[in-house]
Amino acid sequence: MNAILTETQTAKEFDQLKIRLKMTWMTGDYDLFSRFMEKDAKQFYRRLGVTPGARLLDVGCGAGQLALIAARAGAQVSGCDIAANWIERARSRAAAEELDIAFDEGDAESLPYDDAQFDAVVSLVGAMFAPRPDRVAEELIRVCRPGGMIAMANWTPGGFIGQMFKTISTYIAPSGMPSPVLWGDVATVRERMREGIADLRFALRVYHFDYPYPPDAVVEFFRTNYGPMSRAFASLDGNARERLRSELVSLWSAHNIATDDTTKVEAEYLEVIATRR
Repeated sequence: MNAILTETQTAKEFDQLKIRLKMTWMTGDYDLFSRFMEKDAKQFYRRLGVTPGARLLDVGCGAGQLALIAARAGAQVSGCDIAANWIERARSRAAAEELDIAFDEGDAESLPYDDAQFDAVVSLVGAMFAPRPDRVAEELIRVCRPGGMIAMANWTPGGFIGQMFKTISTYIAPSGMPSPVLWGDVATVRERMREGIADLRFALRVYHFDYPYPPDAVVEFFRTNYGPMSRAFASLDGNARERLRSELVSLWSAHNIATDDTTKVEAEYLEVIATRR
């Protein structure tokens, strides 16, 4: 009886975690936020060598940034995300450009697609944030056809975004899930993708964050528009909020390579390219 109660309680706690994650990613304005990441998203996509007409799935598509890039290049695109509001925004963006993209509300741990449905399954700093990484890996592999490509871009633990997440984590309670940036660790990814993969390749890349305003304004931009940071600030009292803000401004300032009143920061990520067996 106690074991059953424990399992039930665990299931309830996990359901609550999922609700919190969904609310987190629906907070802010990810559409606006992602516009500043478009240049390097295009470079990431070009390196994949996806051929026109290929069936491509964008997992954790947000407001459609990568899906739109792929559709403009001639791929047959589907995109899914847990955040219903950004799926609606993605549909609006596709309609405005008269692009035929199927956007679905969906969970990276239980993708709403058939086995072997896609030639390419891609996630740009999206699927890495799901709480059960082993299930994510299984799903990415399941919906990819044999011989097809699975590609991810994941923030690394030691890179700038990994450091930013580490700073935030000192102010908020543990989420109960593995650190998302473990998807940026080669050994961890090898273990997670050990089944069903014929070839697995890695490359460390740099994402360029380029903002037309100074580091303190960048922190405010993230706080307003990037769901995880917005929710983190909202969970703190006034003194803690100011301390977190000060530490983040210091972090952005220390890594800023711009010489004028703007911000340019290079953020390391791990590019993962797998071939489905």
